Amino acid sequence: MKTPRVNINLPRIRENASIFNRKCQQQGISLTGVVKVMAGDLKVIKTFVQAGLTSLGDSRLYNLKKIREAGIGVELMLLRLPRLDEVSDVIKYSDISLNSEVTVIEALSREAIKVNRSHDIIVMVDVGDLREGVLPEDISEFFGKIIDLPGINIKGLGTNVGCYGGVLPTYKNTNLLIELKEKMEVKYGVHLPVISGGNSATTYLLDRNELPSGVNNLRVGEGILRGVYPTFNEIIEGVNQNCITLTASIIEVKDKPSVPRGRIGRDAFGNKPRFEDRGIRRRAILAVGRQDVKISGLDPVLDGVEVIGASSDHLIVDITEARYDLSVGDELEFNLDYGGILRAMTSPYVYKNYIGD
Repeated sequence: MKTPRVNINLPRIRENASIFNRKCQQQGISLTGVVKVMAGDLKVIKTFVQAGLTSLGDSRLYNLKKIREAGIGVELMLLRLPRLDEVSDVIKYSDISLNSEVTVIEALSREAIKVNRSHDIIVMVDVGDLREGVLPEDISEFFGKIIDLPGINIKGLGTNVGCYGGVLPTYKNTNLLIELKEKMEVKYGVHLPVISGGNSATTYLLDRNELPSGVNNLRVGEGILRGVYPTFNEIIEGVNQNCITLTASIIEVKDKPSVPRGRIGRDAFGNKPRFEDRGIRRRAILAVGRQDVKISGLDPVLDGVEVIGASSDHLIVDITEARYDLSVGDELEFNLDYGGILRAMTSPYVYKNYIGD
């Protein structure tokens, strides 16, 4: 089979998605399956839908267009704040979008009226992670500027934590959305039916019965695809881990010193590497590199294998203490973190191998 390849276990993903969907339904929460890390892969997207999900989210309109044109009849949510130059496609290919800029919402309004459609939005609130969102103290003024825009349905409030600042979701910072919702409903006489309380990290609160009762939507991707709580860096009990792995072929095996010979300058990426003298070590080079995958996101499945470095197209591993002897032509498998999946799925040089298709 071709290498390098990313191995996508569809039955495991389907089971995880089904478990999350059932768990959310039991608590009156709608689940938006986040598929952005899979780079618009329709087989994975269809697997989410087979698990019962009726809402999918992606950050790129290119992928939402692909889903729409494939005839997959679910709600499509644009997760990244829309650009001004793409508002026509936002209206065309997404049912709902996350927003935090008055100028953009005004443009969405004009485009929606132009094509005789209405568009749903969720207003994002920054509760502390310092990525997107209106600051809580500015939300009232913000609502005053968008409340009467034609063609725009303000569905509710949302937030995101962990992805930039590493801020952990808590009852307090999530409940802030509900407090703001109630204030906006009273002040402006509107109904805000959706509180989108966060991403996979927020399922940590869900599983511990610490999620505020007013939260009724979660946007979950990594929890389904990796079976972990992001930010907390803990596995989620009762679901599958390692649904997606990487396999690469060995193209060289030799005993070499652990420290390069000669004066050390910068590597191909401008870094000045440092080396520990461990004597002569048995090393293998694999036909995969930084152009294909996030190297720090690789976790060798075979005991005793250690990732020690990489260039754009070569991965170097120490196999001195590998559980069994390895030779040129052998393959090694690696578990992947989120960044590893992201780059492997995006790279055209990595073959996609579907298990259980």
